[in-house]
Amino acid sequence: MSSPTLRRLLTSTLLSLLAACGGGGGGDSQTPSAQQPVVTVPPPATPTPTTPTTPADSGAVTPTAPAPAPVAARQFTRKEASRFLGRATFGPNMAAIDALAASDSDAWFKEQFAKPQTLHRAYIDQLLAAQAAGGAKVNYTGFYESFWLQAVRGEDQLRQRVAFALSEIFVISLQNESVRAQVRGAASYVDMLGQHAFGNFRNLLDGVAMHPMMGLYLSHLRNQKESGTRTPDENFAREVMQLFSIGLYQLNADGSVKLSGGKPLDTYAREDVSGLAKVFTGLSWAGPDQANNRFNGSVADPDRDWKPMQMYPAFHSTSEKRFLGQTISGATSGEADIKLALDTLFNHPNAAPFFSRQLIQRLVTSNPSAAYVGRVAAVFANNGKAVRGDMQAIVRAVLLDSEAVALAGSSLRTGKLREPMLRLAGWMRAFDAKAATGRYRIYYLDDPLSGLAQSPLNSPSVFNFFRPSYVPPNSAIAGAGLVAPELQISSEPSVTGYLNFMQDAINSGVAEGREVKPDYTQELALAGDAGALVDRVDLLLLHGAMAPRLRGQIVAAVNSIALPTATASNATQIANAQANRVKLAIFLAMASTDYLVQK
Repeated sequence: MSSPTLRRLLTSTLLSLLAACGGGGGGDSQTPSAQQPVVTVPPPATPTPTTPTTPADSGAVTPTAPAPAPVAARQFTRKEASRFLGRATFGPNMAAIDALAASDSDAWFKEQFAKPQTLHRAYIDQLLAAQAAGGAKVNYTGFYESFWLQAVRGEDQLRQRVAFALSEIFVISLQNESVRAQVRGAASYVDMLGQHAFGNFRNLLDGVAMHPMMGLYLSHLRNQKESGTRTPDENFAREVMQLFSIGLYQLNADGSVKLSGGKPLDTYAREDVSGLAKVFTGLSWAGPDQANNRFNGSVADPDRDWKPMQMYPAFHSTSEKRFLGQTISGATSGEADIKLALDTLFNHPNAAPFFSRQLIQRLVTSNPSAAYVGRVAAVFANNGKAVRGDMQAIVRAVLLDSEAVALAGSSLRTGKLREPMLRLAGWMRAFDAKAATGRYRIYYLDDPLSGLAQSPLNSPSVFNFFRPSYVPPNSAIAGAGLVAPELQISSEPSVTGYLNFMQDAINSGVAEGREVKPDYTQELALAGDAGALVDRVDLLLLHGAMAPRLRGQIVAAVNSIALPTATASNATQIANAQANRVKLAIFLAMASTDYLVQK
């Protein structure tokens, strides 16, 4: 399906919400087809290092996987650079656009992969140090501050953007009371995702499985072996397969579902869940010993909230474990059991297409073609140097695929709805929004009427804010056999709430006390030329893809605000008119479906 057709379908659905004659709620399509596989979302865990890992940091090699064709370097026009940065970062600004347009994709990736990681946990530790010196009490909102600070001002933009995408695949949530109480742990979990964003998928799986926040969220921390009527907790065992690695149904290499008799083939059975649950027994908090009271949590290591969980042999199942064609005898160690289990998931034929499709959805398009998924999955299987799971190669393949960078109007191009947090981040980056205090205290965005219906790391369930396979019921999108994940959190209240929120933000700033203020200096200089002003806003926010009709409408609206002739006494009146012109151009652009649908 061509991009213009998909844009019309998304636009139709969004306009129906604006007209209050449609809904964003409802069910999720659970019937897979060869064209549209069912995908689902996962949870994570592990510590937070300060230096990036190498792409081949421990990936197992699949000798039979052929080397894919290399992804060629690209040079970008300014519009193409803006569009690329809109996917690969939290949003372009003019300096980033000009720098990329003057360089090429290889140089940009090399620079981004080499940038040191900025850590959320380090920010939380600074707040805790201030608290110890008599400052304000630190709670989970400290993570929100760190998230927005890094999203808007962080130099390691690609790492932060990919980590955000991973946080919506390997989900933990601050809505869980146990996780919310561990702000250092939650921050370190996102740091762990950022670390492995440029490492290897096998290590990413390990980081997710062993992080204590994932252990709390999916209840395999303090999971005990079977005894009498007690059986091991199966929560993580189920989700690590369904959401994090191989999915519900067997897939072809291009992500399409394998069928038998017209029905999808299950990837795993009930017995695989119970067998894998035994593997993930005996894990609990890190510490200097393996005493029972440390396992139970009554004796605490001060850094246990972010250090990987450790094995307590006394609580690990020693019975035979069967899962996904593997059999483990009771004589092996808990560490060896977990290694074999994660190796099995990593090398499963579903892993490459299952993960590749989800990463494409989070960064580029809701409905990638089978060929697109297949090309990225081939890079997952072999980065060209016989390494499986090289995340740097996978990220590069996702963002530089021919379907991702195709010219406007090409039948290869598709799109996706911009999720609310990315809209806010993009506005702040485009207009260099800063807090005089240096703190981005942007809290409580969850309410659909007064906020954005979305806050960082605060999804309602392990399935994320929206399911990858979500289909808006009774919509043109459903009729076309497509999915639109982000529309699951779109409704009449959230559409209205977004417009009201952004109108206030554009006019007055965001955060506590409106202390995060945009800088419209460059835009104000163009306020007298409505066409030039709108073109600048178009490049920054819509990547130069504003439709001519919309451009004409916004130019006319801007020109409707008269600029008085300068006199000795009306400087304030003129400044107000210029500011109103700028704010109107930005608001109308961000309210348009041309902006809301990422092209």
